[in-house]
Order: sequence, then structure tokens, then C-alpha cells
Amino acid sequence: MTRNPIVPLKLALSEISADILQSEIRAMSVECDRVHGINLAQGVCDIDPPPPVVEAAIAAIHNGHNIYTRLDGISNLRFEIAKKLSDYNGLAIDPESGILVTAGATGAFLAACMALFNPGDEVLLFEPFYGYHRDMLQSQRLKPVTVQLNAPDWGLDPDRLEHSITARTRAIVINTPCNPSGKVFRRQELEAIAQVAERHNLFAITDEIYEYFLCGDAKHISFASLPGMAERTITISGFSKTFSITGWRLGYLAADPQWIPAIGYFHDIAYVCAPSPLQHGAAAGLLQLSADYYVALAKEYEQKRDQLVEALIAAGLTPSIPDGAYYILADASRLPGTTAKEKARKLLARTGVAGIAGTAFFTEGRGENLLRFCYAKKPKDLAEACQRLQSLT
Repeated sequence: MTRNPIVPLKLALSEISADILQSEIRAMSVECDRVHGINLAQGVCDIDPPPPVVEAAIAAIHNGHNIYTRLDGISNLRFEIAKKLSDYNGLAIDPESGILVTAGATGAFLAACMALFNPGDEVLLFEPFYGYHRDMLQSQRLKPVTVQLNAPDWGLDPDRLEHSITARTRAIVINTPCNPSGKVFRRQELEAIAQVAERHNLFAITDEIYEYFLCGDAKHISFASLPGMAERTITISGFSKTFSITGWRLGYLAADPQWIPAIGYFHDIAYVCAPSPLQHGAAAGLLQLSADYYVALAKEYEQKRDQLVEALIAAGLTPSIPDGAYYILADASRLPGTTAKEKARKLLARTGVAGIAGTAFFTEGRGENLLRFCYAKKPKDLAEACQRLQSLT
């Protein structure tokens, strides 16, 4: 009896890997480093962290907090997060059953997608969107569906949102304040989204990492605080931006207790736990930093925004002035190049200032005349970048 020969499969990448390209944000950061430029491309936030946060993390290392924590994080951090959510966000969350400390907000988003959705499910993103949200959904074999916001103030069209719903829609992602536009969703807009979510029985996943970066009269409203939204909302935030510790990869997630075990399970599989000593640093920051710290933070970044806006206007790169976060989308029509990527590289070559092609935040064919700039920089570096941009005139 003869056996059919076994034909080995060809070694190859997965189906989705073949279509993945390096993030344009990462690519521009590499290019900026190569020419020793000033990086206004990536939101690295190179401001010094608050001393209590750093000192507590170092002390935790010396005190032996260098092993795994519970998969949901250390107790004192979860309790401090719950207090902060109550005081600032208007959310009543049980720190023992409703909070998961994560490996960055990105880790929280990944674990939530793994726990809640099935391959082929559709998830709505508002455009302009954060590219990592789209890419994360695609990595989980989900289908991101974009809902365009209206430029230049990026207002929501509720009818457009409604018409984006299909039988496969499972969730809406809400990023407020938003990267890259700096949009802060107004209560009226959030209430319109809530009506859609309730009518179609959808989850809401919020990315609120920039919640303290607000300008003027802008107010941050957590979607889960709206009537009837607590059960269906996965609230994601973290410490990377607020404490200027982007490299620590420390975030958290708050949700109805019925969702936490599954989300925690998948976070455990991917990361085991968030870095143990760094959790102690974040807990100290929440405990020791007063309300004045957050007020001063918002004021400092509003001043940085105004400084960069002035430079962009002088350079002929008309900005869309943000209400929050620390990014600005600017009109790059006057720059040479036929694509936004070419325009960004021409600007870097001429001025040594790196921005990001607007196409990184839009569906294909949109954003070609936009560049995004980040102003989370040390004062000296931001001043030098602004001076260089003004040299375009």
C-alpha cells in the first residue's frame, strides 16, 4: 500500500501580515533620528515625569517589588484608580471587580478586542482616527469601519453614524480628546452616540488617555458616565501622557464586572501583568499629586499649543486648532510633493522638523494635504522647532 506524499506547506507570513507596513509614525521617527532633527512626529512626550512617580518606582525596585503582581494589578493602584474615576470621571467602579491594570492603554485595547469580538465583526472608528486603533482591529481579524467627522472642527453627523451600522457591527470606538485632531467630543455628540449604541446594542470602547489635556473651556466627559452606558462601555486610560512615562507602558481599563474576567484572561495571556514596580510609581502619583498638578498640566500644554499654532500660521501651514490632546493637524498644501508622505519628508529635509503624513489617520485617498505635529516637547526643543518652521516664510 502506497501513501500519498506529504507536500509541505510553503513558509509564508499570515494573510494579514503580508499587507502590513511599518507605522508611518515609527518610520518618520527613524528618519528624524537619522538626520538628527526635532521629532514633532511621534507623541513620545519627553517632559520629565513628576518626582513622586519616579521616586516611588525606584523605591519599589529596591524594596523587592520585582515579581508578578495579580493579573489585575496591585491593590493600592486599583483603589487609587477607582477614586480618581469617581472624583474626575463620575464613574462608580469597584476596584476589586471592575478595574484591570494593563500594559499600556494599547494592552487594554488588545485584551478587550480579544475578549469581546469575533473574526469578521465590525467596529466603528471616527475619522480622523488613531492608526493603532485601526491596526489593532485588523490584527484581530476585525473590520474597522470609518465614520467621517466634518472638518475643520471635526463635528459629528449622527445620520452618518447611523448609516454606518450593519448586521455585523459590534462596537464604537470613541477617542476623546482625540489623537490626531485634538477634538473633544461634546456632551450632545456623546448623547447621540449613546442613542445609537443603545438602539443597536453595541459596545463602546473609549480611549481617554488625553483626558487631562484640555484647552480653554473644553470639558472631558467619560462616555460611561452617561445614563445607561456603564454596562456597555469599556473605559480605557493610563499614565503615559499624564505623568510623561510613555516608555513605562502602564495603563488601565474599567468596565462592568461581567466583562473583566474574560478581558483579564486575555491580558494575562499576552502580558501576564503590567510592570510591577512601575505600578507603585503610578499609585504614588495618583495619591500624592494634587488637583493643582492637573490644572498646571493643562495650562502648560495650552501654551505649547498656542506657540506651535503661531509658528504654523507664520509658516503658511494653516492649523486646525485643537481643543485637547497635544497634536495639531495642519494644511500642508503649500509644501512640495504630491503625497503627504513626500511633503513630510520635504519638510524634514528643509527644516529638520518631523511631522506625520495625514494619511496615517484617514482612509485611502484622504489626508494627503495634512500633516500632524506633536507639541509634547521640552520648551527648548519646541522653541527651536517653531523657529525652524517659521523659516519657511
